[in-house]
Amino acid sequence: MADVGAVGAGPFSDTTTCLGPLPAKVLEGIRLFNAREFFEQHEALEEAWLAEPGPVRDLYRGILQIGVGFYHLERQNFRGARNLLTYGIDRLAPFAPACRGVDVQGLRAAALRCREEVERLGRERIGEFDMGLIPEVRLDGAGQVASEQGGSQTSAASANREG
Repeated sequence: MADVGAVGAGPFSDTTTCLGPLPAKVLEGIRLFNAREFFEQHEALEEAWLAEPGPVRDLYRGILQIGVGFYHLERQNFRGARNLLTYGIDRLAPFAPACRGVDVQGLRAAALRCREEVERLGRERIGEFDMGLIPEVRLDGAGQVASEQGGSQTSAASANREG
């Protein structure tokens, strides 16, 4: 796997959009995503997405949408799963291969495999989806978490281990 902390070929590669820390709410959303608490991850990431004025807000929204796709998948909602996975995959494209320590390329690839499996199974067989295919959002060890109180920072990797 490539260094997920690298800023690559996306349109934000020459700006500071993908450099810098993740807000605590984003890390909480990622922790909840990785715990497969998809409804709750939506709440945390939506708060971060709405509070962020810059283009990186679409990184947060893309992760959120993929999580909501899995929420729909758990409920065997074919259309909701397919559509939200598609929206999230597309929204994350400008941030690949990585942004703010998030392995965007890996998440997109795994979500695409899941969407393809949803489409292969179709509405009638969506209950046969192998939930083991649902990925985690991977973070590198160099990412820093922005403190909402302006105090100390913790590494994204340690926050990922806690979840």
